[in-house]
Amino acid sequence: MNEARTSNLQLDEEAATARRLTGYAHGGGCACKIPPGELEDVVRGLIGQPGADVLVGLDSGDDAAAVLVRDDLAVLSTADFFTPVVDDAFDWGRIAAANALSDIYAMGGRPIMAINLVGWPRGVLPPEVMTEVLRGGLSIASEAGCPVIGGHSIDDPEPKYGMAVTGVAHPDRLLRNDAAAPGLPITLTKPIGVGLLNNRHKQTGEVFAEAVATMTGLNRDAAEGAVAAGLRAATDVTGFGLLGHLYKMCRASGVGAVIDLKAVPLVEGARQALRDGYVSGGTRRNLDWVRPHVRSAPGVTEDDLLLLADAQTSGGLLVVGELPGHPVIGHTTAGGGIEIR
Repeated sequence: MNEARTSNLQLDEEAATARRLTGYAHGGGCACKIPPGELEDVVRGLIGQPGADVLVGLDSGDDAAAVLVRDDLAVLSTADFFTPVVDDAFDWGRIAAANALSDIYAMGGRPIMAINLVGWPRGVLPPEVMTEVLRGGLSIASEAGCPVIGGHSIDDPEPKYGMAVTGVAHPDRLLRNDAAAPGLPITLTKPIGVGLLNNRHKQTGEVFAEAVATMTGLNRDAAEGAVAAGLRAATDVTGFGLLGHLYKMCRASGVGAVIDLKAVPLVEGARQALRDGYVSGGTRRNLDWVRPHVRSAPGVTEDDLLLLADAQTSGGLLVVGELPGHPVIGHTTAGGGIEIR
């Protein structure tokens, strides 16, 4: 009897150890976004909302909405949440919060308030795990100087976490995805490839510290630097990949772009994960969406394109203009489409 009880306790401990947050979701992080083409079809009839005070709405598919409150004040609003991208609950909270705050930074704004958005499988995952997720989110919001005041939660078969964030900016200094001009350098402020490593983590349990550090890093300093330099166009690189977000910015601005493949920074281990086949379905959908608008020079492989389309979570800013300390990965052109060299 005692031996049986001991054996059962050991099995319970092993089951708890084997429980991985990423195993409770069909996708992970921003890779679980609805595909960009499909999403655009859904919202196509909703653009063009009236109101002279709406500075940025749905029309260009920008990172956050902007409404004019005073001549010197615009209020920004965004929301972002996703399923677990890593197994560590605290880190997942940190990553989700940094990702949500990034939409405000991508507009050149400063976050002033956030509320939590939680979906939780009650009776499946203990509430203590949710507490760790919320603690992680609070830690990043505190780093950003953004108070987290309440939120909303639902009972959900899949765990989900994120934030709705309110920010402020000067209306004349907004960073917009429809303000790019031709003949300017393109800067990327974080390496890409975290989607590949997140997919590898989901399937194998391997932990990639550099990827976590990249995803939890705030885009605050990059945004402040861009605004201070008088730059006008930017977006952040998340679920639609570098190619997807660049294409959206080029399309909204009526410009083209040339990308120097060798200049694009990669997170350590990304190419190995690509060679080993850890490509998410979201990444393949991203590439399918942008492929008609991409021209590749001889020597640019399908793997190179998949890497550029890799579905990022809490990626960096893609800025039209040069930001000291960050790599220039190409330039804008007067023509349309994207050329990869």
